[in-house]
Amino acid sequence: MDTNLKIAKELDCDVLVVGAGNAGMQAAAAAAESGSKTILIEKEENENMLRLSVAAVGSKSQKRAGNYIDKHDLVNYMTAFAQGRVDQKLIYTWANHSAETVDWTEEQVLKPNGLSWRSEPDAFNRNLRYQAWPTQNDPELDNNKGKLSPYTPFFIEKLKDLGVDIHFKLAMKSINKEDGKVTGIIAYDLENEIYLKINAKKGTILCTGGYSANTELLEKWNPLSLKKNVTNDSPRANGDGIVEAIKVGGWKDEEPAQLVFDRGMYKPGEDATEIYKESEEFGDWLWLGSQPFLKVNKNGERFANESSPYEYILNAAAYEPDYAYAMIFDANYGDDALENHMVGCARIGFPGYMQSKEALIENTEKYIDKGFIQVADSLEELAEKLQMPKDRLIQTVERYNECCEKGVDEDFGKEKMRLHPVKQGPYYGVYLAGRNLCTLDGLRIDTNMQVIDKNYNPIPGLYAAGNDSGGFFCGSYSERLPGLAASRAQTFGRLAGKHAAQQD
Repeated sequence: MDTNLKIAKELDCDVLVVGAGNAGMQAAAAAAESGSKTILIEKEENENMLRLSVAAVGSKSQKRAGNYIDKHDLVNYMTAFAQGRVDQKLIYTWANHSAETVDWTEEQVLKPNGLSWRSEPDAFNRNLRYQAWPTQNDPELDNNKGKLSPYTPFFIEKLKDLGVDIHFKLAMKSINKEDGKVTGIIAYDLENEIYLKINAKKGTILCTGGYSANTELLEKWNPLSLKKNVTNDSPRANGDGIVEAIKVGGWKDEEPAQLVFDRGMYKPGEDATEIYKESEEFGDWLWLGSQPFLKVNKNGERFANESSPYEYILNAAAYEPDYAYAMIFDANYGDDALENHMVGCARIGFPGYMQSKEALIENTEKYIDKGFIQVADSLEELAEKLQMPKDRLIQTVERYNECCEKGVDEDFGKEKMRLHPVKQGPYYGVYLAGRNLCTLDGLRIDTNMQVIDKNYNPIPGLYAAGNDSGGFFCGSYSERLPGLAASRAQTFGRLAGKHAAQQD
């Protein structure tokens, strides 16, 4: 603790939760429900949005829909996706407790407010090339089937009913550790400009949300992220939880991980590697970007199978000139997107965010006027607008159309159902890049969500959940398990709150 600070006020509690997001709100609810006096603080003026899609294995919603998931198959898939660079004990902990978290939320938060989780049987694929899992649970209005509804305000009301003491505009500045145990934090009241000492008898749970808003930490821990992404969609995530925990003996994953959407855009002539801006409520977000249409490098050459998890095409583009790629499509893109049968939030129709073809077209067309999407009556004109070699782009499109007509992608092996020729004008082209939704590499924890030191011993009184915690992802996030990041956060937050509340 910085003894030079003038402490204006002290607060006492059993369990302190830092960060009011997916992990933090679940942690606070679990601790308070267990009978502990609980304080929840958030540095912003309001809570972060709870994600609509939350994954689970064996939830009541999934059972109602007849969606069965083999837990061991799923865990082995997740482990293989990360090339084994994960703590499999943590993945099993999630798989064993995710349904409990989802079911609790349905009973305690959704149902009293006219909502239920819905698991969609058709929102996944079983084929090996594009294997996806029916993990997704979405909050649906009971009186308007197919309509998703936010539930964050209802969760806040539940926290208040449980007696959680919630403080906004209160930022953690440092972690207090006495005689080897974390005893709370020093916080700064942004509104009254005073320092507070918050004492937590049983545990302090860090849920501050990773470090995607901190370019210095990205440069240190994940420099490629700054080249692949043009937008950060988590402006709250400045890494303070991870940084302060390291100061008191914690350590983090040695390899980076992040959840990136391939829906960022930039204009012809711009250098995407020099752009990294904060999002304003997910502004300039192209939902169409995740569709597996023809994608080419800046020389007009196709370079990868476009049917892949979000970040894979960005990883592939990192081996192309200037990390650049563009998506090429034609006037039939709305109908073609319906046939692609995507998963998660890339899906059109429930449970995707784009509820119809018309909504997708509306979202796409507005970026023509903003100068991101180029439109042309011919491929020659499109190449000129994209500043690409005309002959090369035309040759690439002709070859791609041949594969589409054969129904066999002889070059990169894309599935037949996602092979759509580029023949019907007008023609469209847009330069795409990543949107960094969040970082996923965080503090090393055990299966009780306790932060561990480099000797693998838990640091008494210190927990981490959500994107402050690590060991669960490596490299890229798999959108083949829709809702996984939110579920990891909510499930581990709940487990952390329960365990902390049980301490003396």
